[in-house]
Amino acid sequence: MNTGRVKNAVAACLWIACAGALSAQSDMRGHWSGTIDTPAGALVMEVDLDKTASGWIGSVSIPAQGASGLPLDAISFQDAKGSFKIKGGPGDPGFTGTLSTDGKILDGNFTQGPAAIPLKLTRTGEAKVELPKPSPPVTPEFVGTWEGAIDFGATLHVTLKISNGQAGAEALMVSLDQGNAQIPVTTITQMGTKLTLDVKAVGGGYVGEMNKEGTQITGTWTQLGMSTPLVFKKAAASAK
Repeated sequence: MNTGRVKNAVAACLWIACAGALSAQSDMRGHWSGTIDTPAGALVMEVDLDKTASGWIGSVSIPAQGASGLPLDAISFQDAKGSFKIKGGPGDPGFTGTLSTDGKILDGNFTQGPAAIPLKLTRTGEAKVELPKPSPPVTPEFVGTWEGAIDFGATLHVTLKISNGQAGAEALMVSLDQGNAQIPVTTITQMGTKLTLDVKAVGGGYVGEMNKEGTQITGTWTQLGMSTPLVFKKAAASAK
């Protein structure tokens, strides 16, 4: 037997094993799953992280809250430390953790406001990041700021800001009674005087009809299987 070849083969195997371990430590791409223990019960969080030529991208889903495709922001990974923020979430929610040496676990804390809750994310597969798809532009009468209130036993005052960007229509809901929490609207669809909003961040949606004066949209807000009337009134344009 050629002992030199054996030694070289063993050395090559060791190098490959070491290279694989180093790769696992330096990469947090993938689909991750973990459970947050809250006073209201356990919440499963599904996180997708990937890296493109322009940087990190990510999304998160919380099935129990009907939330899916929430965009992630401020994603970073360095020296086995990973972190991200849930874009527009109330209380600036985010996660910071350390990747295990085998690359299978991100162990850290989920933070929201002053609270920090232990969260261990386990890599379960390849990343399937949900990226927002552009919506067709809306007509000028829908553009602007609209004010309304959602009542599911407690009243939440909200504003709806609609604009036309380079990629199409964009909309953002702001919950004034929840610290001005910004809730991105996933999809905006206009058909004549009818407006339909898909708000995956909170498992919600809205369908409404604009009046002939263009000053009010009357419709229904639906969230987690419950529905309530929601009337949006056009806010006065701010003076320039």
